[in-house]
Amino acid sequence: MFDVSFSEILVIALVALIVIGPEKLPKVARTLGLLTGRMQRYVSSVKADIDRELRMEDLRKMEEDAKHSILNLQSNVHAEASKVEEAVKSAADEVKTAANPPDHPQNPPA
Repeated sequence: MFDVSFSEILVIALVALIVIGPEKLPKVARTLGLLTGRMQRYVSSVKADIDRELRMEDLRKMEEDAKHSILNLQSNVHAEASKVEEAVKSAADEVKTAANPPDHPQNPPA
């Protein structure tokens, strides 16, 4: 990310030693280390949140696709059931017609 060579780090450390002084330098270095650690944890937390949101979005898409597929399947099942019911009614009508022909009434008037 940042291209800092060893010589540049050495110059920064030397300037820090001169400006801050040898007594306060360990405390400043410790504070910088803590701040760097906090920053890294914050960045990793943000990355995890973004990743979680992306996964949730993918799950929502999958849920929407599944609902759409279920609705399509349900409409297909209803259409096929209607066809079967019509076929059964037609067959029942044919059976009734065959059992009671219109030319020969089953119960002649008395």
